[in-house]
Amino acid sequence: MPRAFITGITGQDGRHLAEFLHGKGYEVFGMITGQNNPKATMLREELPFIEFVPGDLADLPSLVKALTVAQPDEVYNLGAISFVAMSFNQAELTANITGLGVLRMLEAIRMVGGNEDNAIRFYQASSSEMFGKVRETPQTELTPFHPRSPYGCAKVFGHDITVNYRESYGLYACSGILFNHEGPRRGLEFVTRKVTNAAARIKLGLQEHVVLGNIDSKRDWGFAGDYVKAMWLMLQQDQPADYVISTGVMHTIEDLIRLAFAEVGIEDWQSHVRQDQRFFRPAEVDLLIGDATKAKTQLGWEPEVTFADLVSMMVANDLEIEAKKAGLTIPS
Repeated sequence: MPRAFITGITGQDGRHLAEFLHGKGYEVFGMITGQNNPKATMLREELPFIEFVPGDLADLPSLVKALTVAQPDEVYNLGAISFVAMSFNQAELTANITGLGVLRMLEAIRMVGGNEDNAIRFYQASSSEMFGKVRETPQTELTPFHPRSPYGCAKVFGHDITVNYRESYGLYACSGILFNHEGPRRGLEFVTRKVTNAAARIKLGLQEHVVLGNIDSKRDWGFAGDYVKAMWLMLQQDQPADYVISTGVMHTIEDLIRLAFAEVGIEDWQSHVRQDQRFFRPAEVDLLIGDATKAKTQLGWEPEVTFADLVSMMVANDLEIEAKKAGLTIPS
């Protein structure tokens, strides 16, 4: 039975990946940080097959111990300070976890299982935010980086140090440059879930409006469940490489709002949306759209869920959650 070790196990991608790997027959280990992690209880109920191992991306000895305990064949480093807006307020923490945390994990792998006979294969969660102020459209694996947030800068370091360890020490180390990917498991702080949850709550009469920042930003959105399959496929290849994972289709946040409100039968979405400068970024990323030709050609990967289906899925989930919490019946 193959063994996988996942950091960021309590996040959207970690949960989708754990579910996917379990279905493939893997023994799944998830790293939990901190005592009495409140998300651990939820995760034990949702995915009881996960074996939890303590560890912290800010502490190299704990990573060495965690890998020694788990003895994984594959490590998926999904752990990060992943909310871009938060990274502006906590830039040093973001650099330490999202950036240096990758270096610590690579060092731990080198110490525990980096030999050629039984080498641990490593996946690093890189991000389209590394492209930032884009130099070309669409973005590929060869597009230069120009990050526009502490998060993006930290991700560039994590990406580059992964390449460096691959080239310097012969580690099987890959980076997936994943464009925006969402789903019902997305945190409420992210704009996609903030919008779909607001649409559901407004439909149920639980709130009147939603406050957002820039709604003109353009993004390439896919379904997280599709994207974790690409992570796994990267580690099944003979040679490690880096891949852009995206749909190649771009939408504005306004498109997202319009679709979400239409799902609950509200056409006049403008009367429910307010903008506030507090939610604008100090340095904006205007557009991101990826070219996943390499992944499609070499990995045989294709996105399956369309943007419209993704929004519909998320709104339906939020309607169910909010109606249940409030003891309401979902209106037809």
